[in-house]
Parts: sequence; C-alpha cells; structure tokens
Amino acid sequence: MITVTNVAVSEVKKFLESEGIADQEAGLRVRVLPGGCSGYQYSLDVEETPNQNDKIVETNGLKVFIDPFSQQFLDGVEIDYVSTVMGSGFTFKNPNASGGCGCGSSFSV
Repeated sequence: MITVTNVAVSEVKKFLESEGIADQEAGLRVRVLPGGCSGYQYSLDVEETPNQNDKIVETNGLKVFIDPFSQQFLDGVEIDYVSTVMGSGFTFKNPNASGGCGCGSSFSV
C-alpha cells in the first residue's frame, strides 16, 4: 500500500486545478525507473486516466496509478510534500530501499 500525505495530495490537487484537469478520473502516476545514481529513481506525473494494467490506489482522496513493474518497489512508501529554506518538493519514505543518494530522488534495493 502506498500513502500520499494530505499536504502532498493538496499540492497535486492544486496542480490539477491550475491545469484545468477534472480530478474525477485523473490521478498521480508514481513510477520507479531504472537509473539515477543509486540504481532506481522515482517519477511522478499527473495523468487524466489510468493505463489498463495499472493498480489504482486511493489515498487521502487522490487516485494513484502504479504500473506492474513499479508495484514491487512501492509497497509501504509514503509520499510527502515539504517546504524548506532550500526549496520545496515531493519526498519519498521507502522502507524497501537499502540505500539512496544525497538528492533523495534515487534509491537502491
């Protein structure tokens, strides 16, 4: 199960609204891609509809679309949105990761 915090959901919904995307069918695509300095990297996209093979998870009122490859890496992951003096953005807390890089966007298993 993947979790998206209320703060992160709010940011995604603000983006959907600003782009004029109706959020009834739209959702957040969360993917894991090979690459990055630690082996795998996260990818977030807003999509209007899920793909046929996607797992659809609803968390805090937001639909999350996960492809079959990414599912194995995302069980138990929490996505948050944080703002600091250095900037703001989405963060990932992944209990499956055995390591990561300094930027926080890449991990190893």
